[in-house]
Amino acid sequence: MFDDFEKRRIQTGDAEIFVCSGGSGPPLLLLHGYPQNHVMWHAVASQLRHHFTLVVPDLRGYGESKGPKPDSEHMRYSKRAMAQDMVEVMSALGYEQFLLAGHDRGARVGYRLVLDHPERVLRFAALDIVPTLEVWERMNKDVAMRTYHWPFLAQPAPLPERLIGHDPEFYLRHLLAKWAGQREAITAPALAEYIRHFNKPSVIEATCEDYRAGATVDLEHDRADRNAGRRIQCPMLVVWGRGFLAGQAESPLSVWRDWADDVREVALDCGHFVAEEEPDACAAALHDFFAE
Repeated sequence: MFDDFEKRRIQTGDAEIFVCSGGSGPPLLLLHGYPQNHVMWHAVASQLRHHFTLVVPDLRGYGESKGPKPDSEHMRYSKRAMAQDMVEVMSALGYEQFLLAGHDRGARVGYRLVLDHPERVLRFAALDIVPTLEVWERMNKDVAMRTYHWPFLAQPAPLPERLIGHDPEFYLRHLLAKWAGQREAITAPALAEYIRHFNKPSVIEATCEDYRAGATVDLEHDRADRNAGRRIQCPMLVVWGRGFLAGQAESPLSVWRDWADDVREVALDCGHFVAEEEPDACAAALHDFFAE
């Protein structure tokens, strides 16, 4: 997985980002989600690398990347801070404009990057999410039961860190099994990498901070954009799994149309981990969208 990609570390304002890059063609930034790291893209990347120059980082605090110590306002793990990391990473690699796809938390970083830096992103694909503000506003008993980790991980430190830290592998396997439609699609090498990194106390802390930001400052940023009428201006694609996201919104496409001027969708028969459960269909959808 990514053995023949170039590996490097890029210093941003207050983080050190681990990046894999390879392939040829227009630059395409791929951002992972929770509780994973860049490895989640391995099956899709093996196909897209023939058409795009892929930049595949770990978000700050995740995987091999290093993040800052948390702050009381959770700004250091806000999607705005994470998006700024990626702007600096792409500039360091010589890419002032690029294509962008993100899954889960990476998609939240992605739409924040598009809103904060619209001149940088030519096209944006969000995998299996609706905007953070929409998730919280649509929260009811059924949604809360399915997505209990949102309020759990957002609890003040050190509660979730201590509970997860008691048996990190158990918690990670629990989440993968809960969200995947095809659990066997997550390969043994990928799972081993997820477990290896998720056992790090620093990763557990950073991921909890990510969710604390999602319950505080990220909401403020989303609400400010919505109130100001600020929208995603570049073409946008939503790729989603019918076995997961359908339980959170009646139609992801209809939700995103309130946020984007030009948005389309591809729905796949799988769970949350669309890039691993349906890699061929996911890669085809991304290729067709980004190659237009």
